[in-house]
Amino acid sequence: MSDNRIKPLPDSELEVMQVLWDLTPPVPRTQVEERMAQIHPVAQTTILTLLTRLAQKDFIQIDKHGRSSVYTPLISRADYQAHQSRRFLDRVFGGSIPAFASALSASGISKEELEELKRLLEEDQL
Repeated sequence: MSDNRIKPLPDSELEVMQVLWDLTPPVPRTQVEERMAQIHPVAQTTILTLLTRLAQKDFIQIDKHGRSSVYTPLISRADYQAHQSRRFLDRVFGGSIPAFASALSASGISKEELEELKRLLEEDQL
């Protein structure tokens, strides 16, 4: 899927995607339900609705196996995070890295977190 088609997801759909990204695909519906019960209990019908919406948005593939289904992410967590980070930077900070860095600094980020960011930049890991 091209980057310009990766739309932001509502929180409920993003929670389901986080579950799918955390598990090894293809993921049976029962595993999705079990994990969702641990983090944000919702009705089974709600989970099925969210999975259907994610498939309609081309975020996941649904494969039927008899009477059950398995789910495979079509967009990686890294691709989604990268696209949404860029979108956030552009929308909130007009694409300005200095404005973002200033806001990040003012947000109460710890000295240790800033040092970690600096290390990652110096080691070309970002």
